[in-house]
Amino acid sequence: MSKYLIYFNQQWVGEHSDEWFQSRGPLANQVVAEMQEAGVLVFAGGLVEEIELAVGSDESGKITGPITTVGEFLGGMTIIDVSTDSEANLWGSKIAQACGWPQEIRRFKD
Repeated sequence: MSKYLIYFNQQWVGEHSDEWFQSRGPLANQVVAEMQEAGVLVFAGGLVEEIELAVGSDESGKITGPITTVGEFLGGMTIIDVSTDSEANLWGSKIAQACGWPQEIRRFKD
């Protein structure tokens, strides 16, 4: 089994109405429940959207503000533990469809 990170950058979400976002929550929760039932879910969660609230630390250990300089930042992530790339891609696709925006899927190094 290998662990995979499925994630999205906040900027990939796009502009939508509050009603649209509310309609996606139950769909995303259903996929999380499916992953739990399948025994593949390690973690799933979204992050606070306001990047200015992020805290970082530099190489000396000094606490700083956000480190992001390219304008994109992580919006949420899921970690799963599955046997194959195909399984990871399947779950990533289900998450993307439920959320309504793209997801990137990457395997952790062994």
